[in-house]
Amino acid sequence: MMIGLKNIFLFFISCSFTIQMEAQIPKVSNGKIQRFENFSSKYIVPRNIDVWLPEDYSPSKKYAVLYMHDGGSLYDSTIMWNRQEWGVDETMGKLISENKIRECIVVGIWNAAALRHLEYFPQRPFESLATVQQDSIFKANRKNGESIFKTDTLKSDNYLKFLVKELKPFIDSSFSTLKDQSNTFVAGSSMGGLISLYAICEYPDVFGGAACLSTHWPGIFTVENNPIPAAFMNYIGKHLPSPNTHRIYFDYGSATLDSMYKPFQQMADSILKQKGFGPKNWVTKEFPGADHSEKAWSRRFYLPVLFLLRH
Repeated sequence: MMIGLKNIFLFFISCSFTIQMEAQIPKVSNGKIQRFENFSSKYIVPRNIDVWLPEDYSPSKKYAVLYMHDGGSLYDSTIMWNRQEWGVDETMGKLISENKIRECIVVGIWNAAALRHLEYFPQRPFESLATVQQDSIFKANRKNGESIFKTDTLKSDNYLKFLVKELKPFIDSSFSTLKDQSNTFVAGSSMGGLISLYAICEYPDVFGGAACLSTHWPGIFTVENNPIPAAFMNYIGKHLPSPNTHRIYFDYGSATLDSMYKPFQQMADSILKQKGFGPKNWVTKEFPGADHSEKAWSRRFYLPVLFLLRH
């Protein structure tokens, strides 16, 4: 009985923190945040959208747009459960002020908490697997025994439809943006890295570049008897966009979850080479000792920004 009461208490504490976090508008040290609360969609559940604008944002200028997943973790560590952030406002503001990148706004798309894995897991590679493999993957748990997927219906195709058909038109009509592919980018880490790669493959006419940090190639949390990475490799072998018009950034560390990624990233790198990607339009960087955290990604976020948004 006491264990049950303890679990209920922890559940309500967690829910309370999530509600508080979602209610707070991030504080930034550079630029400003404009929030669109509970942005509605016919494709996915509502979520907050936090748009970062540089210090001298002006409707008389035109701006590139960087769409980023896990939007709640980008700007302000004080609203995060782990007190970590990407430092997007500091990095973007500094690089813009130094004229090292084109002027840009950042659209932070909050995840849907329990639905995050379902929304960020690339759907077409998954659906290429045999039914018995799909069923086994949906039964996968985290190390603590918690279900990874919650339900057996992936939502990543709908998530990308929301991004392309609803959010992008809204952003382009609400802000002074450069709407074309060459000025539209997408970025994320871990599962957010996977959905960023999926986005540029599924919508190559929309996105001109993708940054995939600590890409979670295993899809779940084991590599034993796991058919997912092979399905991903087969997919990108068929669906990578043209290297003539697209840029793709990858990286990975070697600690915690990142310790699983190197062999799979090397497979992906081989495919990119075969498809004609080279130093001008693709880079993969290894960071020995780096772990799987916002703190680690914040230290190197400037690298994909420079790569994608250079003049």
